[in-house]
Amino acid sequence: MWPDDEHGAKAPPAAEGSRLPWTAIPAHLRATVERRLGGRVVESVTQPGGFSPGVAVRLRLADGRRAFVKAVGDINPESPDIHRAEARIAGALPTGTPAPRLLGCIDADGWVILMLEDIEGQTPAMPWQAAELDRVLAAMTDLAVAMTPAPIEAPGVAARFNALGRGWRELARSWPVGAARLDPWVADHLDELVALESGWEAAASGATLVHADVRADNILLTEDRVVFVDWPWACLAAPWFDLVAMLPSVAMQGGPQPEEILARHPVASGADPTAITAVAAALAGMFVWLAGRPDPPGLPTVRAFQRRQGEVALAWLRGRTGWR
Repeated sequence: MWPDDEHGAKAPPAAEGSRLPWTAIPAHLRATVERRLGGRVVESVTQPGGFSPGVAVRLRLADGRRAFVKAVGDINPESPDIHRAEARIAGALPTGTPAPRLLGCIDADGWVILMLEDIEGQTPAMPWQAAELDRVLAAMTDLAVAMTPAPIEAPGVAARFNALGRGWRELARSWPVGAARLDPWVADHLDELVALESGWEAAASGATLVHADVRADNILLTEDRVVFVDWPWACLAAPWFDLVAMLPSVAMQGGPQPEEILARHPVASGADPTAITAVAAALAGMFVWLAGRPDPPGLPTVRAFQRRQGEVALAWLRGRTGWR
């Protein structure tokens, strides 16, 4: 069942960072990009979606070929390493992976620049449309099958994320200073939530290469494919991890509630329910905790996005635990 008009009317916050134009990249590095791509850039179109700050542009070359370039300088201290991680993953993904091919990477003079295959497609319509969501969910099944066992080396999920699995613990440390902004149910069950999220690492472990950041803004729909973009967080995890991590954003953006999708999705079939609950607890704690922190540089909308996902994840967790 899809959300009624009352729930769907509340527009989700935009998934956007602070974008810079193609010309923000120093001229000598733009010239290097052109040499690597083998053509002169005659058109650049900035793409607003996604949370990475910096440059994200579709380029058209003089001979008609296209490429997608994302680049970051010093706007956010964490972004250069995130781009480097994406270059390593994208360059290693096997042929046939529904992801853009890496065409090259430049790491020089304080800039990390990725040149990727340009995908002719659109992000899913918002709010989610049933047919498009069905396409994406089917593609996630195919992706999990293709990536099990992982075809490339990657870190485990716990090594990839330093905020996941610590949200409730961080909130408990500040208790009761931050009590005013906590949901009363959270305040009543904070110790139990800390204990529940502590099991997330064992629950989420696995041998599947997961994207680990599947959301509408990281998906492109072409005429015949579903393509998953932005792979810096790829890691080894349980085959259902991508699905579970995506569900709060789906509901926030007008799709079904998490449990409805989980109950019918093949990737979750046979999964240990307690493991999924532990990961849901870790996700909810992360979103609630991060939503109360200052905006990261260059990412003015991310906290609102996390706050809304936290609201969905928390309601989902209440239903799964049955705690009153």
